[in-house]
Amino acid sequence: MFPDHTVSDSEQQLIEKLEIFKIHGKDKHGNKILRIIGKFLPARNLSAEVLKNYLEERVYPRLAKKRFAILYVHTGVQRSENFVGISALRSIYDAIPINVKENLQAVYFVHPGLQARLFLATFGRLFFHGGLYGKLRYVNRIDYLWEHVRRNEVEIPEFVIDHDEDLEYRPMMDYGLESDHPRVYGAPALDSSAVSMYSMRCIS
Repeated sequence: MFPDHTVSDSEQQLIEKLEIFKIHGKDKHGNKILRIIGKFLPARNLSAEVLKNYLEERVYPRLAKKRFAILYVHTGVQRSENFVGISALRSIYDAIPINVKENLQAVYFVHPGLQARLFLATFGRLFFHGGLYGKLRYVNRIDYLWEHVRRNEVEIPEFVIDHDEDLEYRPMMDYGLESDHPRVYGAPALDSSAVSMYSMRCIS
């Protein structure tokens, strides 16, 4: 049960203005999409308790009786600005009603980056029990997203598309070896075999 604390009008307006959570579109299996934009989350201004209660009041009732998928966009997330913390994240997950968890079919994780991959590979099964880890689908490029999600039914913010273009020209950004600015379109592409070898060394 949640404590007796409702989301204030100002908190609700902030969450809805930023469009952190938005239910729209479907994936190719016919599941509704809950889109979450990580960069839009002002973690310093919204507590985990506020987020839990907002989800309970405004989001879960719309998902309780329908199969759905989460589209989580990690692009541009900064730990100091957008990350509520591991314990808070676990608390939010544990508070999801059972019927909502059972209806969750997949989590499409866009632009995960090396740190997120390593964290989830190490702690994912420990922190997210109940089969959630097995539903995780990494999506490194927006083009790959359309293999799972209906292209014209989900809005992707412009900064996500810009970052995707950066990754095409500077693939080492996937591995945390380059800053994400500025774009250098004239730079030669890196050898993909070198990237793969580095990836294997990091993961091993």
